[in-house]
Amino acid sequence: MSETTIAKEQTESTSTEETTMSDTTTDSARTDQDSDNDHIQIEGIQKTFDDGAIVACDDVNINIDKGEFVILVGPSGCGKTTTLRCIAGLEEPDKGEIRVGGNDITNLAPKDRNLAFVFQSIALFPHMSVRKNIRFGLDMNTDLKDDEKRRRVEEVAETLGLEEMLDRKPSSLSGGQQQRVSLGRAMVMEPEAFLLDEPFSALDANLRDEMRVEVKKIQRELNTAMVFVTHDQEEAMTLGDKIVVMNDGYVQQIGTPYEIYNDPTNRFVADFIGSPSPNLQKCTVERTDSGLVLSTDVFSVPATDEQAEHLKDRVGETLIYGIRPEYLTITDGDGDFTASLDVIEPLGDRDAIHLSADDMSFSAVTPQGELSRETERVQVNIQTEESWLFEQGGTRIV
Repeated sequence: MSETTIAKEQTESTSTEETTMSDTTTDSARTDQDSDNDHIQIEGIQKTFDDGAIVACDDVNINIDKGEFVILVGPSGCGKTTTLRCIAGLEEPDKGEIRVGGNDITNLAPKDRNLAFVFQSIALFPHMSVRKNIRFGLDMNTDLKDDEKRRRVEEVAETLGLEEMLDRKPSSLSGGQQQRVSLGRAMVMEPEAFLLDEPFSALDANLRDEMRVEVKKIQRELNTAMVFVTHDQEEAMTLGDKIVVMNDGYVQQIGTPYEIYNDPTNRFVADFIGSPSPNLQKCTVERTDSGLVLSTDVFSVPATDEQAEHLKDRVGETLIYGIRPEYLTITDGDGDFTASLDVIEPLGDRDAIHLSADDMSFSAVTPQGELSRETERVQVNIQTEESWLFEQGGTRIV
């Protein structure tokens, strides 16, 4: 088994590269364990810059199973790309441990990790054919025979629908086709995992949608772990088996798309995931003859049985009441509150309804065209069983 090096494209015109890591590794990076046990473990990773003045990520703990599609999502500067680069070996963590297939790779060079990294930039060699671009890493970093290289390139091209384009130059391809070539160059290396840093950011909306589907299908077919960084929560929800939400360098929550959406662990996750954003309003816990109620300047609703159990010693406290727009219902009869209809935002088969009452803003979702733009005021019911309660600092109570 030969040791290989990381395949890098370097040009004077761009500082962003697409780097494909080795096809094979040293004995310290891989074992002959059953492939079903291969996975990536990230334990307590911290990375700082400027002598510790800037904490890019801290106490990051993630387990990634073989064949799992994992999304790192969060706003700019949250630490997701730094975490990805630590996995790849492009950044050295200050502390913590990274294991692949049960083996500690924390201090290994990128070339010895058998991981494929795809950067934002689609950095193809313009003077090379698609065939040579895909084959580039194999030529640079392996001693495979030409027949084996040809087999890998042609198999990958067939998987990506590029078999008719192998002898064309990148300039004759569409943006989506170029991105597939970029992925193909990583795929021929047959890595333990794919690491992708916002690879669709340069594509238009339609191509982004198309590539999401294609990448998901490819990942399923290869059954290889994929770690994908994005700031786009819609992209995260549609692609990921597991989503890792990050903010300010820390992991906020790890879960399936449904868990993240329906059961956020804190206010940040609730607010970041979902469009339109959830309604988050200050409320006061009050005791009445009929039980505990949650009161705002606009509405007062009874606490659910589960909420009441957590709130019995918190009467008089101010909390944050959260509920997603789809659980605010526009009604013809009496509602929990009356609101002015400010804006109707068409979202295809549904409309986002933006409302206001006193100085508070709300969003609801209705079927397409259910409300007229001439509507001035509406009655709104709250599906209280679907609500959340947070501390003012953001911690989820119930």
